[in-house]
Amino acid sequence: MPPFILPAPLVSTAWLAEHLGDPALKVVDTTTFLPTANRDARSEYLAGHIPGAVFADIDWLSDETSPLPHTFPSTAQFAERLGSLGIGSEHAVVVYDSSGQNFSAPRLWFMLRAFGHERVAVLDGGLRRWTLDGRALERGPVAVTPARFIPRFDASRLRDRGAMEANVRSAREQV
Repeated sequence: MPPFILPAPLVSTAWLAEHLGDPALKVVDTTTFLPTANRDARSEYLAGHIPGAVFADIDWLSDETSPLPHTFPSTAQFAERLGSLGIGSEHAVVVYDSSGQNFSAPRLWFMLRAFGHERVAVLDGGLRRWTLDGRALERGPVAVTPARFIPRFDASRLRDRGAMEANVRSAREQV
């Protein structure tokens, strides 16, 4: 499969609609809600999502053994879970959420890039813009063929507390 090139880190619904169904492109709904919202992202995904999109729970993609929320998973866990969603290293990926403000989609965008996957974009306006543009939704789960995702973790994209404290003293990087 030749590499699928994304035009930019942010793609329009028109661009996605034109390329939807290309086997080299995977679409991922990353909708998540704060606990106080009393909403179920997976149920909302099943009720209507972009055709062919898989659902990726940000908590499920995080290190579930950490006492802190949304901690980066191990490379093995990330590879296994992305692969189980049918996302392989050869795929381009478009991520979106239902907030209309790109609340959780950029998190998976960042995670993919930190694990060495550069061919990823965020859908401008997410599911809200998709529906406002009159585009069709699909209901229910999507059949997935597992794929092989090979992560290449780039630790330079993350900072721990010690690095942040050192940067406060040195002011080398903008926060």
